[in-house]
Amino acid sequence: MLRNQLRPALAITILLIVITGLIYPGIVTALAQLLFPGQANGSLVQTNGHVVGSALIGQQFSDPAYFHPRPSAAGSGYVGDSSSGTNKGPTDTKLADTLIAQAVDSAVKNDGAVKGHVPSDMVTSSASGLDPHISPATAEQQVARVAHARNAQPVRVAALVSAHTEGRQFGFFGEPRVNVLALNLAVDSAFPRAVPPNP
Repeated sequence: MLRNQLRPALAITILLIVITGLIYPGIVTALAQLLFPGQANGSLVQTNGHVVGSALIGQQFSDPAYFHPRPSAAGSGYVGDSSSGTNKGPTDTKLADTLIAQAVDSAVKNDGAVKGHVPSDMVTSSASGLDPHISPATAEQQVARVAHARNAQPVRVAALVSAHTEGRQFGFFGEPRVNVLALNLAVDSAFPRAVPPNP
Protein backbone atom coordinates (compact mmCIF):
# COMPACT_ATOMS: atom_id res chain seq x y z
CA MET A 1 0.00 0.00 0.00
CA LEU A 2 2.77 2.44 0.99
CA ARG A 3 4.74 1.49 -2.14
CA ASN A 4 1.71 2.33 -4.29
CA GLN A 5 1.58 5.80 -2.75
CA LEU A 6 5.33 6.50 -2.86
CA ARG A 7 5.80 5.56 -6.50
CA PRO A 8 3.48 8.25 -7.99
CA ALA A 9 4.69 10.82 -5.43
CA LEU A 10 8.32 10.24 -6.39
CA ALA A 11 7.48 10.20 -10.09
CA ILE A 12 5.65 13.54 -9.85
CA THR A 13 8.45 15.05 -7.76
CA ILE A 14 11.09 14.03 -10.31
CA LEU A 15 8.91 15.22 -13.19
CA LEU A 16 8.36 18.63 -11.55
CA ILE A 17 12.10 18.96 -10.80
CA VAL A 18 12.90 18.29 -14.45
CA ILE A 19 10.21 20.68 -15.75
CA THR A 20 10.64 23.55 -13.30
CA GLY A 21 14.35 23.12 -12.55
CA LEU A 22 15.73 22.29 -16.00
CA ILE A 23 13.33 22.65 -18.92
CA TYR A 24 11.59 25.91 -17.97
CA PRO A 25 14.77 27.79 -16.89
CA GLY A 26 16.55 26.48 -19.98
CA ILE A 27 13.82 27.78 -22.31
CA VAL A 28 13.65 31.16 -20.56
CA THR A 29 17.45 31.53 -20.63
CA ALA A 30 17.63 30.58 -24.31
CA LEU A 31 14.85 33.03 -25.24
CA ALA A 32 16.45 35.80 -23.20
CA GLN A 33 19.83 35.25 -24.86
CA LEU A 34 18.18 35.17 -28.28
CA LEU A 35 15.80 38.13 -27.91
CA PHE A 36 17.48 40.36 -25.29
CA PRO A 37 21.17 39.38 -25.05
CA GLY A 38 22.30 42.71 -23.57
CA GLN A 39 19.74 42.71 -20.78
CA ALA A 40 20.12 38.97 -20.16
CA ASN A 41 23.84 39.46 -19.54
CA GLY A 42 23.44 42.35 -17.10
CA SER A 43 23.20 45.43 -19.38
CA LEU A 44 26.98 45.72 -19.21
CA VAL A 45 28.62 48.93 -20.41
CA GLN A 46 31.91 48.65 -22.30
CA THR A 47 34.56 51.22 -23.09
CA ASN A 48 37.50 50.39 -25.34
CA GLY A 49 36.60 46.72 -25.13
CA HIS A 50 36.56 46.67 -21.31
CA VAL A 51 33.49 46.30 -19.11
CA VAL A 52 33.24 49.39 -16.89
CA GLY A 53 29.95 48.66 -15.17
CA SER A 54 26.27 47.99 -15.64
CA ALA A 55 23.61 50.46 -16.74
CA LEU A 56 21.31 48.96 -14.09
CA ILE A 57 23.49 49.03 -10.96
CA GLY A 58 25.06 52.14 -9.48
CA GLN A 59 28.71 52.38 -8.65
CA GLN A 60 30.75 54.62 -6.43
CA PHE A 61 32.37 57.74 -7.87
CA SER A 62 34.19 59.92 -5.34
CA ASP A 63 36.60 61.83 -7.61
CA PRO A 64 35.53 65.51 -7.89
CA ALA A 65 35.89 65.26 -11.68
CA TYR A 66 32.93 62.88 -11.84
CA PHE A 67 29.24 63.13 -11.05
CA HIS A 68 28.48 61.30 -7.83
CA PRO A 69 25.58 58.86 -7.40
CA ARG A 70 23.05 58.96 -4.64
CA PRO A 71 24.18 57.37 -1.36
CA SER A 72 24.10 53.58 -1.19
CA ALA A 73 22.28 51.91 1.67
CA ALA A 74 24.32 48.74 1.07
CA GLY A 75 27.04 48.60 3.70
CA SER A 76 29.79 47.66 1.24
CA GLY A 77 28.81 50.11 -1.48
CA TYR A 78 27.03 49.25 -4.70
CA VAL A 79 27.25 45.46 -4.38
CA GLY A 80 24.25 43.51 -5.62
CA ASP A 81 24.34 40.81 -2.97
CA SER A 82 23.97 43.41 -0.21
CA SER A 83 21.09 45.28 -1.81
CA SER A 84 18.70 46.64 0.75
CA GLY A 85 17.17 49.79 2.14
CA THR A 86 17.99 51.23 5.51
CA ASN A 87 14.47 50.56 6.87
CA LYS A 88 14.68 53.96 8.52
CA GLY A 89 11.63 56.18 8.16
CA PRO A 90 11.43 59.99 8.16
CA THR A 91 10.82 60.03 11.91
CA ASP A 92 13.96 58.00 12.70
CA THR A 93 16.31 60.34 14.59
CA LYS A 94 19.49 58.56 13.44
CA LEU A 95 18.44 58.95 9.81
CA ALA A 96 17.43 62.58 10.16
CA ASP A 97 20.10 63.76 12.59
CA THR A 98 23.08 61.71 11.47
CA LEU A 99 22.94 60.17 8.00
CA ILE A 100 21.00 62.88 6.20
CA ALA A 101 22.71 65.69 8.12
CA GLN A 102 26.13 64.35 7.09
CA ALA A 103 25.03 64.04 3.46
CA VAL A 104 23.62 67.59 3.48
CA ASP A 105 26.85 68.95 4.97
CA SER A 106 28.82 67.13 2.27
CA ALA A 107 26.58 68.55 -0.48
CA VAL A 108 27.00 72.07 0.93
CA LYS A 109 30.78 71.71 1.24
CA ASN A 110 31.55 69.92 -2.03
CA ASP A 111 28.83 71.13 -4.40
CA GLY A 112 27.83 74.53 -3.07
CA ALA A 113 24.31 73.36 -2.20
CA VAL A 114 22.16 75.56 0.00
CA LYS A 115 20.66 73.98 3.10
CA GLY A 116 16.93 73.62 2.69
CA HIS A 117 17.30 73.34 -1.11
CA VAL A 118 19.26 70.10 -1.45
CA PRO A 119 17.62 67.56 -3.81
CA SER A 120 16.35 64.65 -1.73
CA ASP A 121 18.09 61.97 -3.80
CA MET A 122 21.40 63.71 -3.17
CA VAL A 123 21.21 62.82 0.52
CA THR A 124 19.05 59.68 0.66
CA SER A 125 19.54 56.22 -0.79
CA SER A 126 17.07 54.40 -2.98
CA ALA A 127 15.01 51.48 -1.72
CA SER A 128 17.45 48.98 -3.22
CA GLY A 129 20.57 50.98 -2.41
CA LEU A 130 21.77 50.29 -5.97
CA ASP A 131 20.00 52.94 -8.07
CA PRO A 132 22.21 53.91 -11.05
CA HIS A 133 20.30 57.16 -11.61
CA ILE A 134 20.15 60.60 -10.04
CA SER A 135 17.61 63.32 -10.63
CA PRO A 136 18.42 66.13 -13.09
CA ALA A 137 18.42 68.52 -10.10
CA THR A 138 21.13 66.47 -8.36
CA ALA A 139 23.18 66.35 -11.56
CA GLU A 140 22.81 70.11 -12.08
CA GLN A 141 23.94 70.72 -8.50
CA GLN A 142 27.23 68.96 -9.32
CA VAL A 143 27.94 70.73 -12.63
CA ALA A 144 30.14 73.47 -11.15
CA ARG A 145 32.34 71.00 -9.27
CA VAL A 146 32.83 68.71 -12.28
CA ALA A 147 33.48 71.67 -14.61
CA HIS A 148 36.07 73.11 -12.23
CA ALA A 149 37.84 69.73 -11.85
CA ARG A 150 37.88 69.27 -15.65
CA ASN A 151 38.84 72.89 -16.47
CA ALA A 152 35.70 73.03 -18.61
CA GLN A 153 33.01 75.63 -19.07
CA PRO A 154 30.03 74.86 -16.81
CA VAL A 155 27.62 75.48 -19.68
CA ARG A 156 29.23 72.66 -21.67
CA VAL A 157 29.04 70.25 -18.73
CA ALA A 158 25.41 71.28 -18.16
CA ALA A 159 24.72 70.49 -21.83
CA LEU A 160 25.95 66.93 -21.22
CA VAL A 161 23.55 66.63 -18.29
CA SER A 162 20.67 67.76 -20.51
CA ALA A 163 21.69 65.36 -23.27
CA HIS A 164 21.77 62.43 -20.81
CA THR A 165 18.51 63.21 -19.03
CA GLU A 166 16.03 60.41 -19.67
CA GLY A 167 12.30 61.14 -19.61
CA ARG A 168 9.60 59.25 -17.77
CA GLN A 169 9.26 55.58 -18.67
CA PHE A 170 6.66 55.31 -21.46
CA GLY A 171 6.00 59.00 -20.92
CA PHE A 172 4.25 58.67 -17.56
CA PHE A 173 6.04 56.17 -15.23
CA GLY A 174 8.53 57.53 -12.72
CA GLU A 175 10.49 60.76 -12.92
CA PRO A 176 13.13 62.16 -15.29
CA ARG A 177 16.54 60.72 -14.41
CA VAL A 178 20.21 60.72 -15.36
CA ASN A 179 22.30 57.54 -15.52
CA VAL A 180 25.48 58.42 -13.60
CA LEU A 181 27.76 55.94 -15.40
CA ALA A 182 26.62 57.05 -18.86
CA LEU A 183 27.04 60.71 -17.90
CA ASN A 184 30.52 60.15 -16.47
CA LEU A 185 31.61 58.28 -19.60
CA ALA A 186 30.37 61.21 -21.67
CA VAL A 187 32.31 63.61 -19.42
CA ASP A 188 35.47 61.53 -19.90
CA SER A 189 34.94 61.58 -23.66
CA ALA A 190 34.20 65.31 -23.91
CA PHE A 191 36.76 66.52 -21.37
CA PRO A 192 39.60 63.99 -21.11
CA ARG A 193 42.04 64.62 -18.34
CA ALA A 194 45.70 64.94 -19.18
CA VAL A 195 47.71 61.85 -18.33
CA PRO A 196 50.82 62.81 -16.34
CA PRO A 197 54.07 61.98 -18.16
CA ASN A 198 56.06 58.96 -17.01
CA PRO A 199 59.05 59.93 -14.84
